Amino acid sequence: MRVGDAARQVGTSARTLRYAEQLGLIDPPRTGAGYRRYGDRDLRAAALALELQARYGVTPAALAFGLRACEDPEVAGSLRRLAALRGGPGTALDFETAKARRLLRLAS
Repeated sequence: MRVGDAARQVGTSARTLRYAEQLGLIDPPRTGAGYRRYGDRDLRAAALALELQARYGVTPAALAFGLRACEDPEVAGSLRRLAALRGGPGTALDFETAKARRLLRLAS
């Protein structure tokens, strides 16, 4: 399926899907003419990326960096060193968790 149809199916815009592709969150193959062809796996990845953004209150760029940290041992090691230098685990995640809880309270 093409980008406009894929965007409608996952509930976002074609521009958002193109941006997700630029960041490496999705990787739809292209036709010989250069059009993106979204399959089931691409749609599931796009939907999950949108869900994670909403759930954790992060940007698409933050998700892309998270993927890089998962896949690149050097980045993961650097982040562990930063965590150790700042005084231990929890602080950044605690801030994000508290922010999410505040937003949930506002929504209900």
